[in-house]
Amino acid sequence: MELPSRKTLEGPSRAPHRAMYKAMGLKDKDLDKPIIGISSTCNEATPCNIHLGKLAQFAKKGTSDVNCTPREFTAIAVSDGIAMGHEGMKASLVSREIIADSIEIMMRAHQYDGLVGISAFDINRSISPFFDININEVAIFYQTNRTSYHCLWRYMSYHKSSCCT
Repeated sequence: MELPSRKTLEGPSRAPHRAMYKAMGLKDKDLDKPIIGISSTCNEATPCNIHLGKLAQFAKKGTSDVNCTPREFTAIAVSDGIAMGHEGMKASLVSREIIADSIEIMMRAHQYDGLVGISAFDINRSISPFFDININEVAIFYQTNRTSYHCLWRYMSYHKSSCCT
């Protein structure tokens, strides 16, 4: 099976694409490996998400350790705890779709070979937005909260295959 990233990297017509990666410090040896998107909802808008950037760094190291090239990007996160009780709650509810859509757009646009998604426990940060992502790559989702850690492995397909926990 050909990796999706090969569509953006192989052949003379893809020299500009490779140049963009090399402008970010990647070498040919990095581009020869599978490219894995590392997505988190890290931000300073909610205490549930403030630590996710550190977890993304661990995910990047783990991705490198298994001979893949990680590429980190973030998605938005709205805190229900701050948004509730006023007009902000309208934004919170729609944010689930925006999260899923933005991750799917990054995966499709850059043709990453897989995804590690890192989310927090705020209500609209539930792992459910990740299940709305319509990609055809292997994905790992990690959700945190103060009392438990959940790791969900899921093979994403256009037919929405079942989830194993």
